[in-house]
Amino acid sequence: MSTTEKEINPQVKKGPFLQENSKSLLFIAGAIVVLIGVYLWYQNVYLKNRAEEASAKMYKAEGFLGVDSLANKAINGEGGYPGLDQIAKEYENTKSANLANLYLGGIYLRKGEYQKAVESLGKYSDTGSPVADPLALGLLGDAYSELKDYKQAVTYYKKAADKASNKFTSPMFLKKLGLVYEQLKEYKNAEEAYTKIKTQYPESQEAAMIDEYIARASVQVK
Repeated sequence: MSTTEKEINPQVKKGPFLQENSKSLLFIAGAIVVLIGVYLWYQNVYLKNRAEEASAKMYKAEGFLGVDSLANKAINGEGGYPGLDQIAKEYENTKSANLANLYLGGIYLRKGEYQKAVESLGKYSDTGSPVADPLALGLLGDAYSELKDYKQAVTYYKKAADKASNKFTSPMFLKKLGLVYEQLKEYKNAEEAYTKIKTQYPESQEAAMIDEYIARASVQVK
């Protein structure tokens, strides 16, 4: 076939696969366009609206936080206002739901419901906050410590101490890390955790009496 014939009849350019599957390929191409449109709508409209709605409903539940007698109202809501549990479930993938999981973890710890605390805190995602992110990890350490799962407690206390190095959260979780190491009879690791408070965070509240902890752990080191 001549070059001229190929130019006149573009169908000749198609190989057997394209000839047999042209309709399917057009369908796939159209589906991709639709999916992209759905994704953009989901990100820019649906999630944005849900985030604003969740944020507007959070204030009532947040008002109950920190008051032990109102903990159940914070969790379950009151008078038509949703509680943290409902917000966390219904508005998943929003900042409010993420924060609700952190709040729930703290409440469940205060209530002594440690497994529920683990479940809620495990759903929290990092936000880049130098306070909330290490706090979530540290609270997980607290929950596992109360459950006597000291290996897991060590994991999360270490992460919490390293997450955002500062004289407020880091020494607090290093001290808890040392205490858990003592429970595991890993006294050398406990001594190192306490010593880190003394050397790296000397102005912290925990550093004031840390020499006693260092001495106690060092006596046990063989």
